[in-house]
Amino acid sequence: MSELKPTAVVLGGSLAGLLAARALASAGARVTVVERDLLPSGAEPRKGLPQARHVHQLWSGGARALEELLPGARAALAAAGVRRVPVTTDMVALSAHGWYRRWPESAFMLPAGRDLLDRVVRDLVRADGAIELLDRTEALALTGTARAVTGVRVRAAGTERTLDADLVVDATGRGSRAAHWLTRLGLPEPERREVDSGLTYASRLFRAPEGAREGFPVVNIEPGQEGARLGHGGVLLPVEDGKWLVTLICARTDEPPSTGEEFLRYAREGLPHPLIGELLRRAEPLTGVTVTRTTANRRFFHERSRRWPDGLVVMGDALCALNPVYGHGMSVAARSAVALRDTVLGRGGLGTPGLARQAQKAVGRTVRTAWDLAIGADVFYPGATPTGPTVRERMVAAYVGRLLLTATGNGRVARRVTDVTSLEAGAEALLAPRMLLAAAVGPLHPPLPGPPLTAGERKAAGID
Repeated sequence: MSELKPTAVVLGGSLAGLLAARALASAGARVTVVERDLLPSGAEPRKGLPQARHVHQLWSGGARALEELLPGARAALAAAGVRRVPVTTDMVALSAHGWYRRWPESAFMLPAGRDLLDRVVRDLVRADGAIELLDRTEALALTGTARAVTGVRVRAAGTERTLDADLVVDATGRGSRAAHWLTRLGLPEPERREVDSGLTYASRLFRAPEGAREGFPVVNIEPGQEGARLGHGGVLLPVEDGKWLVTLICARTDEPPSTGEEFLRYAREGLPHPLIGELLRRAEPLTGVTVTRTTANRRFFHERSRRWPDGLVVMGDALCALNPVYGHGMSVAARSAVALRDTVLGRGGLGTPGLARQAQKAVGRTVRTAWDLAIGADVFYPGATPTGPTVRERMVAAYVGRLLLTATGNGRVARRVTDVTSLEAGAEALLAPRMLLAAAVGPLHPPLPGPPLTAGERKAAGID
């Protein structure tokens, strides 16, 4: 007779849910993934993932976690055309403090269309015989008590049933009902915070000019928090198959471009620098313009709850939803899944009393750096919070601003900032004594007069 495995149910079949399922399966569990939508078989759009039309990338901290959970994932992405981009070597970036130099590599990113990335992850997860995917199935409520969650009630094709589990993981994204379900079990409302910059995104896919379809750098015009172009920015991301995915960023008071003509005009005239607009002059539009306004940062602090039931963990956007402009959501999800796996293995497996609380704390720790980076910038947008930034947030922002200015002309500082941005290091790395000293000294080189494109890149893209 084979040993009976512990069971887990993961709610949500997007990236966070699939990686959570893989984490639990690798820890010895039999896992059922419950997904409301139909999961496509290929790299196709999914109804419950409208943000897939916008820029996505895996920072190296997330890419390493992905490979740890799914060996071969990075090779599969490379085979599908996803290029490894060294940072900041292959980035052309403008901040409020000036153009960044293209320093030697500190970290890297994997820029990919979200549909392709999800397909690669889904295929690898489906190959795990311990994981079952149930799509077109809706999660209705948790079962159990305030002391312990014992499963979830679901509905498929009009029929309801209960899936019993030693652990339920909620990875249902921004639409999570975990807070409501917890109060129905008799638990208090969880602590939460929301910081809404009001930024909106307009995205469009292009075919790059023929000479710029391989090895072209990422272009990032960062939105600022003040001035006439408050909140105006854009990202040009070279993705698979010689395409450019371009996302333009607008402020709360702007009407985002919704037509092709408006998109190009905004790229040329609405950003702090017209570089993206210039690059798009010879690019071929492949899609229409997609607009989204769902960009608020929202975090539930479940790890601080005085009472937490056994048998439940919340992760992914259901725990901490981030402004997509910083590109951290997928990387945080991968790192959280690793933390979940390590906690299960370290605490003796599913069903161990207190496991869920410890896992929730571990997952909470993985979101701290990305959360701090996001709200540290977004809290300064008008109307982002009812009361505006705190004194502490103003002090931190002043120091980070000085660091970013220093990074435009100091490679060591730039690489350390990149280590934090890529989630290779925690934010505490920016408080090391040598970083404090470097910030006091300031940039070691004068500001760049313009975007650091090479002559070959300018020629390939057809710009003067």
